[in-house]
Amino acid sequence: MRWLSLIAILLLSACAQAPLRGTGDLGVVIERASGRVAIVDTTAQSILARVEGLGDLSHASVVFSRDGRYAYVFGRDGGLSKVDLLLARIENRVMQAGNSIGGSISQDGKLVVAQNYQPGGIKVFDAATLELLSEVPTQSKVVGLADLPGQRFAYALFDKGEIWVSDLSNPREPKTQKFPAGTQPYDGLVTPDGRHYLAGLFGEDGIALLDTWRPELGAKKILEHYGKGQEKLPVFKMPHLRGWSVAGGKAYLPAIGRHEVLLVDTATWKEAGRIQVKGQPVFVMARPDGRQVWVNFAFPDNGWVQVIDTLKGEVVQTLQPGKAILHMEFTPRGEHVWLSARDDNLVSIYDTQSFSRLATLPVTSPSGIFFTSRAARTGF
Repeated sequence: MRWLSLIAILLLSACAQAPLRGTGDLGVVIERASGRVAIVDTTAQSILARVEGLGDLSHASVVFSRDGRYAYVFGRDGGLSKVDLLLARIENRVMQAGNSIGGSISQDGKLVVAQNYQPGGIKVFDAATLELLSEVPTQSKVVGLADLPGQRFAYALFDKGEIWVSDLSNPREPKTQKFPAGTQPYDGLVTPDGRHYLAGLFGEDGIALLDTWRPELGAKKILEHYGKGQEKLPVFKMPHLRGWSVAGGKAYLPAIGRHEVLLVDTATWKEAGRIQVKGQPVFVMARPDGRQVWVNFAFPDNGWVQVIDTLKGEVVQTLQPGKAILHMEFTPRGEHVWLSARDDNLVSIYDTQSFSRLATLPVTSPSGIFFTSRAARTGF
């Protein structure tokens, strides 16, 4: 009987221990209307679990710890949540602002930084504990926060028309440089090498460019003539520069309020062409190998997606994946792309070679899709 009891205990212990697995093929999908995220497996194309209690996710974004185990979820209500992807639970959560639209993580993975609308400014947290280490007040809405090499962060001030770069080498005593940028910067991004920071301008045509290797030169204006002499169109949804693309020595950027994708030579930062597309672009995202650029659109064309072949420099495929395509995310090596269709309550998975739909997942009001491969990328 004693042997039987021992065997029973061993069997129960084995059942209680979760199977070991890595995190490289995990990700999260924001369920914006439910205040939760769905944890997904990109290899199995399945939903593993859901995590509730994340607050207002109407404009949520996510960054990941270096090991890919934890997702830091920034909610619109100012909530910052650390989610354990393997145990499918909230590890820690703080309410850090009244209105927030995103954040970033430092080069060494030890700092998480939130950008805020209300009360403005950025706040710096210990990534392990979410202890508040410091803050940089701005008296302005902060947008376009991006991590830079050297424990630095660049961000734009919508109300002040400036780009700030904060050095957090000593996270309790930030050191900040300030650069005039233009009228109403609305979003920003950093190039994959971490050198150039670009801020899109809503109040005027053009983009502000800062060389973070040579910040003493200040920010300069590029693409300032792309809208000159043309009637301005109503803007139904602000483009997201964070989904920009670099391929074949060119950057692909959405034009505000126009049915165009702008091409920029990354050697000279001069306009290198324009590609006409179906609607006002929101995300312009390159497949990891750079051969394709996928574009989604603002209302009323937000049920469509177009694919640009970067070698041909033209649209080669038009898809209608569902109602209100809000976000796209490529698997780490680009063989598949995941698309969120908010009004269909579905995420669709497409093969990027054949353009065939491989699977759909039921997700309530999905918006942002974020995979752990972002953990190894600057600016993501």
